[in-house]
Amino acid sequence: MKNSAIIPTMQYKDATKALNWLCEAFGFEQHLIAEDEDGKVAHAQLTYNNSMVMIGPRRETDYGQYIRTPEEAGGVNTQSPYIIVKNIDKHYEQAKASGANIIIELREEDYGGKLYTCKDPEGFMWNFGSYDPWETN
Repeated sequence: MKNSAIIPTMQYKDATKALNWLCEAFGFEQHLIAEDEDGKVAHAQLTYNNSMVMIGPRRETDYGQYIRTPEEAGGVNTQSPYIIVKNIDKHYEQAKASGANIIIELREEDYGGKLYTCKDPEGFMWNFGSYDPWETN
């Protein structure tokens, strides 16, 4: 299976805490972690199967000046990743048990598969589903 060519990026107030939570709640694996001089996450690459997300701390840099956390944006998200999960029922239960804020409960979709939507502790929205658009047609 080919690696993903689109990699979402997110800036968290506490990237170290976010990294640990994302791995526990959603099953991401650490691919590369770069720490700053204080031992906190400066940049992290997390994988899930053949997908990746990159996270880092909220900073006012050339790039960061154009980014806002959901909290800074009044609690809204302007985009969110969709991640294909084979065992969606188990994934949903793990996310829920880890404290994910479920905003759309796990349900069957008209187009096939199951989907749920949640927010992480800093308010970023995530979609997880068993529907795989690469396997349709």
